[in-house]
Amino acid sequence: MILGQNLIDGKWVGSDNLRASDDLERQSFAQATAAQVDEACRAARRDFRAYSGKSRPKRAVFLRAIAEQMDVLGDEITRTGMLETGLPEARLVGERGRTTGQLRMFADLIEGTGYLDIRKDGALPDRTPLPRPDLRLTHKAIGPVAIFGASNFPLAFSTAGGDTASALAAGCPVIVKGHSAHAGTAELAAQAIAKAIELCDMPAGTFQIVQGSGREVGSALVQHPEIRAVGFTGSLAGGRALYDLCHARPHPIPFYGELGSVNPMFCLPAAMDARAAEIGVGWAASLSMGAGQFCTNPGVAVMLSGPDADALEAACVTALNQTAEQKMLTDGIHDAYEQGVRAFRDLMSEVTSCGTAAGKRVALPALFKVNAEEWIANPELQHEVFGAAGIIVLCDDTDQMVGLAEELEGQLTLTLHMDDADHELASTLMPILEEKAGRLLANGFPTGVEVCSAMMHGGPYPASTDVRATSVGTLGIARWLRPVSYQNMPGALLPNELQG
Repeated sequence: MILGQNLIDGKWVGSDNLRASDDLERQSFAQATAAQVDEACRAARRDFRAYSGKSRPKRAVFLRAIAEQMDVLGDEITRTGMLETGLPEARLVGERGRTTGQLRMFADLIEGTGYLDIRKDGALPDRTPLPRPDLRLTHKAIGPVAIFGASNFPLAFSTAGGDTASALAAGCPVIVKGHSAHAGTAELAAQAIAKAIELCDMPAGTFQIVQGSGREVGSALVQHPEIRAVGFTGSLAGGRALYDLCHARPHPIPFYGELGSVNPMFCLPAAMDARAAEIGVGWAASLSMGAGQFCTNPGVAVMLSGPDADALEAACVTALNQTAEQKMLTDGIHDAYEQGVRAFRDLMSEVTSCGTAAGKRVALPALFKVNAEEWIANPELQHEVFGAAGIIVLCDDTDQMVGLAEELEGQLTLTLHMDDADHELASTLMPILEEKAGRLLANGFPTGVEVCSAMMHGGPYPASTDVRATSVGTLGIARWLRPVSYQNMPGALLPNELQG
């Protein structure tokens, strides 16, 4: 049952400021006040040492309990998510599986010590000219963390998503800023975590959620002196504003933001000669998946002009023109997509003819074409349009293709479609692309982010605010840890993992 309230210090509390849901009949959500944000942050700080001091096995049990409670509420979460987002049942059931899988993955991770990057340099008392002390290093929880729910993943990147799972695994209390586009889904996930706190006897300040549709609640969170780090997935404008607030504080804190990417694909000549139409059909499927509302949506395809490019274009256009209508997540996302497509029409030639969308919040795919010189000269064409809008960029020769790669902004992903005969060109591109993105793909499409130890989901700015950080995979826990070195410390005072 949705309460429409905020979870603060173990209690569900309301406020006088209510926001009615557009999608859940007769349901309103209390918008957190400045005083409630302050109370939540102080509760998180109060309970930080108690929670971070819990043994790693106990925190692992807690994470698995959250996953179990998410499954207990699974049907209600799915129904609510479908109403709020328009996403189909299968997508939400699958996303819940990813969410619980992440929680269990981090539980498994912290039952070992590898993630702590333990280092030991024993004493060398006889070393000359100076002896060396005994030095041991581990990683400790950074402190209370603020997490912002994402619009496009109401479960896997939101209340109990990867940021929350990794922070709780690290030993950090978490305060989630629920996303207003799916406030009910966010609250149900919070109820699952609250039940796990009760079952596992965790401190009340271990997890809290505050709702708020504007920027006031988020701004108050990231500026609160008890918050030690922030995780964010969202727009470049919103993320940059919060980033600047974090770094303008008297004591700046890290802001791990995933902000935007157009994820270019480089379609190399031999691969195009062999299978241009196949690449075009695959691109259309990836570009339009989920109405294009994925951060890894491949919005740009770079290729040499000529018959092979014509074949890719024709196959992609045919597939996009036949794409079924899909509902976008929110009115705001839909309106921004339509505005972006209109701006593209003023700058490039459109090659799709999908017609006119019939339903509310429905936006149809759009494909554009431009030459490389114009694309490089117009920085607006590198900006993400969140949705199923793609650009074919035509190069005169491979030198121009390499030059275009040099001009790219930071990306989450970059893809090479290539055959064996393309390896010389690919080897020229690789050192450039490695500087530009966090994940490089060969002969695939970047939509679909595997949750595992080797995944990097981040990249140079503006893709993310810290090129060293990932928001997916076990390496994500490193964001919420800080190294601490102990010199000549008596064994009884050392953390357990450094003893012996």
